[in-house]
Amino acid sequence: MTSTPVPTPAPAPAARKGAGPRRSASRRGLALGPWGTFLLRRLAGLVAVATTLVVVTFLIVQLIPGDPARVLAGSDASPADIERLRGRLGLDQALSARFADYAAGLLHGDLGLSFQTREPVADIIATRLPFTAELALLAVLVVLLIAVPLGLAIAVRGSRRTDSAFTFTTSLVGATPEYVIGTLLVLVLAVTLGAFPAAGAETLASLVLPVAAIALPGSCVMARVVRREAASVLAQDYMRTARGRRLPPLTLYARHALPNLLTAALTLGGLVLASLLGGTVIVESVFAWPGMGQRVVEAILARDYPVIQGCVLVLGLLAALLNLVVDVVLALLDPRTLAGKGGR
Repeated sequence: MTSTPVPTPAPAPAARKGAGPRRSASRRGLALGPWGTFLLRRLAGLVAVATTLVVVTFLIVQLIPGDPARVLAGSDASPADIERLRGRLGLDQALSARFADYAAGLLHGDLGLSFQTREPVADIIATRLPFTAELALLAVLVVLLIAVPLGLAIAVRGSRRTDSAFTFTTSLVGATPEYVIGTLLVLVLAVTLGAFPAAGAETLASLVLPVAAIALPGSCVMARVVRREAASVLAQDYMRTARGRRLPPLTLYARHALPNLLTAALTLGGLVLASLLGGTVIVESVFAWPGMGQRVVEAILARDYPVIQGCVLVLGLLAALLNLVVDVVLALLDPRTLAGKGGR
């Protein structure tokens, strides 16, 4: 009787190179969950932005022409006096050594001392930042109050002539720099009509012109985006169904159309607010507003490197934080976006 050969078990397939780490990374992603992965990636991006800001701001400031020690010492100072001042300010060190000192100070929360006043830069920012934040936040509020209703109204009721006038006006105003609009507002409303103060921050009326100068270009840009998004929403099938039910206009547009515009409005609103923080630099100088923008201009003229670096770094970090907040709000409004935001 012939015995049947017993089949030899096939060798286990070799584990693919890198399969283990991928599985562990997948487990980590599952353990964190969509929100954990999303927030972790956003925080990692924020750290990368902060690091880039520190390096780029430091290097750009060094390219500003002129010697801070010569500016501070005055035209009558001798070369020996200027050299001693350079040593006291640390400007006689190599660029790499100066950056190492600057980065080490940042890790301890030290933004340095002003070359001009020897005042801590952190104290200067703490004094000036509330004025800049007040302008920027009010400007964003004005942008939202103007742009969303205006864009929606043009999409709903606008005729061809109205739409053409809207496109022309928003293109013209949106492309005009804030300082030009600010100067025109001062000439017309402050100097000619005397309706508002031309400068300073003594009264609530002092806010009107600088907020208007900052908000008008942003309102035009956002209104065009809202108009385009509203036209797309109004063409959807569910809007046709809602119209067929003869709902009141307020219910139709406020309950069915407006919520679907929030994503685009909030996304652009975060970008507008970030750009408004930069736009305040010149506007504050036009209106003598005592914010960070005016202080940055003064520091540039005086070659006050620590103040320039500190103010630009804080403004850049605020813009990055605002974008992070907008991303979180959008994810809360539509959790389906977490897969796209956290998975890439």
